[in-house]
Amino acid sequence: MTVSMVRSYPERKGEALYAPRPARIVRTRKLTELERLLEIELAGGGELGHQPGQFVQVSVFGYGEAPISVSSSPAKRGSFELCVRNMGGLTAALHRVNEGDTVGIRGPFGNGFPLNCMAKMDCLMVAGGIGMAPLRSVVQSVLADRDRYGRLLLLYGSRTPGDILFTDELETWRADSRNEILISVDREAPGWSGHVGVVTTLFPQVKVDPKGVAASLCGPPVMYRFVLAELHAMRVPENQIFLSLERRMKCGMGKCGHCQIDNHCVCIDGPVFTAEEARRIHESI
Repeated sequence: MTVSMVRSYPERKGEALYAPRPARIVRTRKLTELERLLEIELAGGGELGHQPGQFVQVSVFGYGEAPISVSSSPAKRGSFELCVRNMGGLTAALHRVNEGDTVGIRGPFGNGFPLNCMAKMDCLMVAGGIGMAPLRSVVQSVLADRDRYGRLLLLYGSRTPGDILFTDELETWRADSRNEILISVDREAPGWSGHVGVVTTLFPQVKVDPKGVAASLCGPPVMYRFVLAELHAMRVPENQIFLSLERRMKCGMGKCGHCQIDNHCVCIDGPVFTAEEARRIHESI
């Protein structure tokens, strides 16, 4: 089966693109020492209206604004979730918010993973580190409409067992015989009996029909080159491989050029590209 990626660029109008909408923190949950999950609802109700893989600009008044991928499926109604890694002033402020506090939301922005291209196909997802957060939105979308897709195969690489995100959900997904969840850590740790090695060392355990699989990738840029080599060896066509490029977005609307690569602004042309598209963009990987 051959797939083609159809982009649906967001409309360039409306205050939501320029002025943050107030949103309320519904609940918070600590995932790891560095990551915290925030559940958020827009003031006045309504849906965010995102695609898996899109991002929002989150602001904490007095601290600024930062781009964060949405980590919950559009099938979740009434609220959405963000997985925030504590990396600096703004994200540290987000780690200090409490239930009931207000933040600002702009977006969603960009193009996400094309679920329409994955229909009737096996879904192979490769996540590295915090890349599990946006891919969680894809996994949840597949599970919410399970009969529309084939097998779900998730390869997830983490630095240590303590850095693994969504451990409870991983076990729930694994309980379904239609799902194959493989996890690896870079370094051994006391009590860890699972696989040790970078995420590409999990590929020998995976068997797919190259014409019937759609691969979704999200992780650090250095991961892509090696994962793409594995997928090429499996003869997966480049237009069936979707990857999310990691660039620091600023405006989200292609105005500032902060995330520009060649003549592409990742915030509007991406962040999700096919491997075929990424190969043609100089220095994208």
